[in-house]
Amino acid sequence: MSDLRTELSTNLDEAAWEWLIPHVQRDAVIVVASDLDLLDVGVAIASDNISSVQQWIDQQLMVKPSNTQVGNWNSDRTKKFHTLILQPYVLVQEMAA
Repeated sequence: MSDLRTELSTNLDEAAWEWLIPHVQRDAVIVVASDLDLLDVGVAIASDNISSVQQWIDQQLMVKPSNTQVGNWNSDRTKKFHTLILQPYVLVQEMAA
């Protein structure tokens, strides 16, 4: 598991909203609640930890971006996100302004 965590940590980055638009358009972005650790979520998904992932989905701690969120992000093109690429998905967390 630590090897997977180390491997995924190399995919952690920051991204501007404009860089994420193509991924939203292909329905590949998953918004992760700020109280979850992005790397923990990535490890759970990559290691098929279905119970944790399902719990986060049920609690709406992992969601597809809503039309309202996308609209807000489109109006603030300088918005930044913490990101984790986990093919075919891009996990994102909004960064504080």
